[in-house]
Amino acid sequence: MGQPFPSVRTIASDLKIHPNTVHKVIQLLIEERWLEVRPGIGTAVASRPKARSVDGRRLLRSDVDRLVAKAQRIDVGLQDVMDELTKQWSKLEHSQED
Repeated sequence: MGQPFPSVRTIASDLKIHPNTVHKVIQLLIEERWLEVRPGIGTAVASRPKARSVDGRRLLRSDVDRLVAKAQRIDVGLQDVMDELTKQWSKLEHSQED
């Protein structure tokens, strides 16, 4: 944590991608608190903050949106989606206990 993060120019040059693309990704990483800007120093890897439930819900929102859209597109009902989520949740909980 606190390690310096490469500049936009360095990343763009190394990966051979447009600097605007790198800038957008870095801004997202700052918004998500993976990176932090330190005045006079530059961008650095942030300490991993404890996730708040509101953050987790916000992070899941786009995945849920895609799931709901796909379920509606292929004519799968809400109860079927809920059943699948419940089965998957249970399966993952059991695998973590082993």
